[in-house]
Amino acid sequence: MEQFTFYIKPSRIIPTLMLLILSVCSNAQSNKYRALPQYLYTDFSSAFVKMKNGQSQTSQMNYNMVTGKMVFEKDGEVYDLINAEAVDTIFMNNSKFIPFGKAFYEIIYSAPITLFLDHKGDIVPAGKEGAYGTRTQTSSITNLSSISTESGYFNLELPPNLMVKVDLIYWVNKDYNMLSFTNLKQFLKIFPWQETELEKFIKSNRIKITRRDDLIKLMSYCNDIVAND
Repeated sequence: MEQFTFYIKPSRIIPTLMLLILSVCSNAQSNKYRALPQYLYTDFSSAFVKMKNGQSQTSQMNYNMVTGKMVFEKDGEVYDLINAEAVDTIFMNNSKFIPFGKAFYEIIYSAPITLFLDHKGDIVPAGKEGAYGTRTQTSSITNLSSISTESGYFNLELPPNLMVKVDLIYWVNKDYNMLSFTNLKQFLKIFPWQETELEKFIKSNRIKITRRDDLIKLMSYCNDIVAND
């Protein structure tokens, strides 16, 4: 089986099936990277990576919502998975992720009209401390996601004056186009011919966008009525 190599340090080469991978930290303990706010999951877990060339590999992985990169642990260090276009699917924590643009989207519901979820994180000021130890922010939050990104910055513990603001952006593929929505009103506008019927379904079933099971139920119904029109 053909193997690929990448350089971690000038004197160190590691074989891997993951093509080009960039080291983001060195000589760090693995528990340092657990429960950081920029990661989708509170811990690294076993993930199965299926490549487009048919190769595969299992690794301890997580998803960095700020950079949009999959990351994995090896020998107590964390690495970014780059050349995401070579990846077909990543199976992690009972979920499936596919590369899309510069990020990975989670597949929520797979059908002719598939539902994807983009876990998008931005680094923003933590805000001022308010009453009872809470923190407040003004509506004019400064986006700091373009802050200087020396190697590994976004995979390290953030300074106390910064936090990660997460936005859930949903996408559906319709007529060979990817269309996004963040609320049910926007979702209905994607299906103008079925809008009335979908709206009735949402109301009668008390569908909430914050509940994954509700979205799966909605997408199942949406696929049925679109297919019958």
